[in-house]
Amino acid sequence: MRDTTFLHTPDQLKELARDVLGFAKALGASEAAVQISEGGGLSVGVRKGQIETIEQNKDKGIGVTVFLGEERHTRRGNASTSDFSRQSLKDTVEAAYNIARFTAEDDCAGLPDADTLEMAPRDLKLCHPWPISAGQVVALAKRAEAAAFAVDRRITNSEGASIYAQQSHFIAANTRGFMGGYPYSRHTMSVAPIAGKGAGMQRDDWYTSSRNPKDLSAPEAIGAYAAQRALARLNARKLDTRKCPVLFEAPLAVGLLGTFVQAISGGALYRKSSFLLDSLGQQVFPFHVQVVEDPHAIGAVGSAPFDDEGVKTSQRDVVRDGVVQGYFLSTYSARKLGMQTTGNAGGSHNLIMRSTATAKGDNFKAMLKKLGTGLLVTELMGQGVNYVTGDYSRGASGFWVENGVIQYPVEEITIASNMKQMLEHIVAVGADTIVRGGKQTGSILIESMTVAGG
Repeated sequence: MRDTTFLHTPDQLKELARDVLGFAKALGASEAAVQISEGGGLSVGVRKGQIETIEQNKDKGIGVTVFLGEERHTRRGNASTSDFSRQSLKDTVEAAYNIARFTAEDDCAGLPDADTLEMAPRDLKLCHPWPISAGQVVALAKRAEAAAFAVDRRITNSEGASIYAQQSHFIAANTRGFMGGYPYSRHTMSVAPIAGKGAGMQRDDWYTSSRNPKDLSAPEAIGAYAAQRALARLNARKLDTRKCPVLFEAPLAVGLLGTFVQAISGGALYRKSSFLLDSLGQQVFPFHVQVVEDPHAIGAVGSAPFDDEGVKTSQRDVVRDGVVQGYFLSTYSARKLGMQTTGNAGGSHNLIMRSTATAKGDNFKAMLKKLGTGLLVTELMGQGVNYVTGDYSRGASGFWVENGVIQYPVEEITIASNMKQMLEHIVAVGADTIVRGGKQTGSILIESMTVAGG
């Protein structure tokens, strides 16, 4: 990006936040909260060596929440604007105020308790600008795609290569004395090659993402690996219906961890729409499975000194020896459940799943040996999870494995089970760890699932 300078300094954003809170109090709001953000990014896409898109964005916004009434008799209103003028701020606050006036009372609404707020947030080094021009980004994307085509003549087409560089900053504040914010960045490079021709074509992709551009994988490595994945899928077969062990490749295993997080998050719990109701203190995983939340890891994608409400985050065991130690709660969901917030308004922070039975040598090949004879899943289609019952059924493709060795690719199959049973029957978690969206795990081996052919 040529210009990574924000239009507003952090001090200017703080001044705007003070103005918004002042307008809210002047109108008669009992409490108020505001978040102000500004960011810029550069996005480039190339396909078959030609530029398809070059987009540069600059965004800004203010979100205001106004509360009316006293504790347990609170009404809430929200409004937002992208106009930072003084009159627009007043109008936005008034809009939130008027919405609150006509909203039903909610005995759980309101700001977080003052003693839960993070008044002295740590600098976690979350912003690493990428001072790069559009021309340089295009060159990197072309290198990534060219590397895919260079792997094999059977790479016949491409859905393209793309690079996205983003830098933002924000300030959040409320009338209970909290004011904090920080700059952050996120940079991503991806490639999606196509192998084969006609009805036998197969597509796959790979990407690298980090807050620091220095930590991105080389474009040639991304392109070559994406091509190898697409080639491995050629001449895929179908399977007859059977029950067998299933190994979820690490990028998909992250999704299983995400399903668990959603099932023990406050909204699902107080609405009683989770298959893991009342799971606190219960054995949900085998004894060897551990899940840790580490919000303060320096420079990590999922790190945050406070959550979306300004509540302090903390390192904790979510699952210890297979037993659930804590939920994921915002202030509101915690009050609905009669509990305390866990600092998870907005989601989890740097969630790491591991197994005490995992050895350093338990790489991908070792996990295939543990699978023995069964299904390796590398792609999933559809939603397929009923969060009330835990029933799980998704379209899938991957590879059939015998005696720890991949035999041939498979497609047009469905895998099915129940998420509660799947979590209980995790045989192993690999050392082939990967980070996706603030969650980290290796491949996950499930003891048995139903595999249905097409």
